[in-house]
Amino acid sequence: MIGFKRKWQKNSGLVLLGLLFSVMLHFASPNAAVGMPKTATMPHFTLWQAAVLGFVQGLTEFLPISSTAHLKAVPVILGWGDPGVTFTAVIQLGSIAAVLWYFWGDITQLLVGAFKAIWRGVRKEKESEDPDVRASHNLEAQQLSIVGGIALGTIPIVFFGLLWKALVPDLDNSPLRSMSAIAIASVVMAIFLGLAERIGNRKRDFKDLNAADGILMGLAQALALIPGVSRSGSTITAGLFLGLERATAARFSFLLGIPAITLAGLVQLKSDVIDVGIHLSQVYPLVVGTISSAIFSYLAIAWLIEFLKQQSTWIFVWYRLTFGVAILGALSLGWIKN
Repeated sequence: MIGFKRKWQKNSGLVLLGLLFSVMLHFASPNAAVGMPKTATMPHFTLWQAAVLGFVQGLTEFLPISSTAHLKAVPVILGWGDPGVTFTAVIQLGSIAAVLWYFWGDITQLLVGAFKAIWRGVRKEKESEDPDVRASHNLEAQQLSIVGGIALGTIPIVFFGLLWKALVPDLDNSPLRSMSAIAIASVVMAIFLGLAERIGNRKRDFKDLNAADGILMGLAQALALIPGVSRSGSTITAGLFLGLERATAARFSFLLGIPAITLAGLVQLKSDVIDVGIHLSQVYPLVVGTISSAIFSYLAIAWLIEFLKQQSTWIFVWYRLTFGVAILGALSLGWIKN
């Protein structure tokens, strides 16, 4: 049984990717059939371009530098065109497979501990006098608090995401997704991250997390609906302001992002792939991009957590400032289009 659990944990990300590709292939059509709904319109990328975009997505999704900004800026600079919201959201599912794969042990422990705490409360068990049992119960209560915080922290981005979709139906062509808007968001968030790095006391670790942390970081996560803000950047910044250690802020940011990124990817997959259908020629770039995203997301997660155990976030502050200023400079010189 233990061997089976370890094997499932090791291969859970691959199983999720396989299911995703099966869905895309099922709803793909080799040609636009007469009388059938119009297929989704997405830019046509080569497999190499899709792999590069997956690399960009995977590398930047969990680093506090904004995957949306880079997925818009990099292909525009290379002359490939804007990938659009659909391509971006679908290959993000590779990042979800990676984070589930990496944190599967943490996720199962949190869920099992939360269930035990709920069950103990339902049964109204009396507190044991055994110190080891009390310690176990306290841990389970804290795990329930963390799970509750993640659930409550997901509500703001879902609410504002639905509101955003209603108010800005054509996000691909919205001024909020322009290169100048992305550059400004990058600079502003660099300043906030720098302030958090300077002000935060970094005295709290994972065992000190509670539901309030999830709610507050969830509110910060909602800011990531603005292209260029960065979901991981806004949540890690909030975590530092709340006094979390850098690695703890990153670890909780990744766990908090699982529902949000999953929902965004699945909604886009349903609305722009399943409900509409895509050409078979568009499936293979999506598959390659998603696999590439999963691989590099996993590597980015592992690297960032180890990096933040020893180093500060200043490298990302300066990078974001440079990135934003460089885009504004290129726009002013007419080297790229807005």
